[in-house]
Amino acid sequence: MPVPKRIATVLINSLKGGVVPRVGLPYITVGREAEIGALLRDLDIVADGGASFRFVVGRYGSGKSFLLQTIRNHAMGKNFVVADADLSPERRLQGSKGQGLATYRELVRNLSTRTRPEGGALTLVLDRWISGVQAAVAADGILPDDSNFASEVERRIYVVIGDLREMVHGFDFAKLLAEYYRAHVEGDDETKAYVTKWFRGEYRTKTEARQELGITTIISDEDWYDYVKLLARFLVGAGYAGLVVLVDELVNLYKIPNAISRQYNYETILAMYNDAMQGRAQHLGIIMGGTPQAIEDRRRGLYSYEALRSRLTQGRFGREGMLDLLAPVIRLQPLTHEELFVLIEKLADIHADLFGYTRSLTEDDLAEFLQLELGRVGAQSHITPREVIRDFIEMLDIMWQNPSITVAGLIGSDDFAHATPDMPDDESDVAPGYAEFTL
Repeated sequence: MPVPKRIATVLINSLKGGVVPRVGLPYITVGREAEIGALLRDLDIVADGGASFRFVVGRYGSGKSFLLQTIRNHAMGKNFVVADADLSPERRLQGSKGQGLATYRELVRNLSTRTRPEGGALTLVLDRWISGVQAAVAADGILPDDSNFASEVERRIYVVIGDLREMVHGFDFAKLLAEYYRAHVEGDDETKAYVTKWFRGEYRTKTEARQELGITTIISDEDWYDYVKLLARFLVGAGYAGLVVLVDELVNLYKIPNAISRQYNYETILAMYNDAMQGRAQHLGIIMGGTPQAIEDRRRGLYSYEALRSRLTQGRFGREGMLDLLAPVIRLQPLTHEELFVLIEKLADIHADLFGYTRSLTEDDLAEFLQLELGRVGAQSHITPREVIRDFIEMLDIMWQNPSITVAGLIGSDDFAHATPDMPDDESDVAPGYAEFTL
């Protein structure tokens, strides 16, 4: 199937730049069937009212973020709302300078649905909730011009709101939903803007919230996760299957220099994990991505926090080559040589369609390229799909701009240089490499 030029452009530019594209992933996905299948089963659990929590572990460039984005697309296709955020020095799960709230704001900013996959879907979700209730009332035979229409819509609105009040912070959450509904009916756009500002966690003081909304509660660094659980519960009442939260770059918690600050962040992860595993969260799926070092280092990683280590560490029967995809930690294995071959073949076709030329690379050319990539010094320790893809797209770009150059002439040249590998911070952060390539 031809790839639309807009999507093909994003794919080629993103991959050459070493980042994961947010669109078009089905066109280039290879391998990972078992991992994707395991995470999709988690989505079924969430849709049934349960909760799930997974860690996806892989070294830099191994496809960890790619897998998270793939699940993001699958989840939206299954009518989930998805929120994703990358951790950074400014965004953590807890911090003395509002870093946890910053992560919440990023999650809400990136709130995405099937019809708004690029993010910013909060207002869309709230408006769809009200419109959905109105449509359901009309479908039951009470038309908008009926005198009972408004009262029946309001009754059903408050049924959804009432289910939230029993939860932590649920009363204020429900009160603001009711405020949004009244503002929607009255056409009060200013109040609607204030409510969405509150849901985004943008009120910095209780005084500001009291002046604009008449409440003294705001989302803070200490309780933002409680509001994520409330949001997941509300989304089901609004007609969605649930909420999926994707948090990548756990390595930024590993890099926190202060041991006490790291422990506070790991305590937050433990609370979220326990909620999911013990059934205290509903319709909520959480997936976190990190490097082996960020998870397994017993000095600074998640395993330095004994309560997490005892829950996440591999059991006695687990060993290399025997995957347990039902465990809370999914460890990514390297793509096989055949999967890499299929991947670069897809990229060659997309590149040719994008720039309007007939692909001249043969299977032997592709095999020769991989033979050189995977046979170079250091490949067994440090080569990842990211470096292979960057080198391959660069080669395609050069050959398109210089038609007289052949694959053999380019990669056989003394001037040929590979992409610089994404070296880990520590030699413990390496995965099994690749042996010599054969097709």
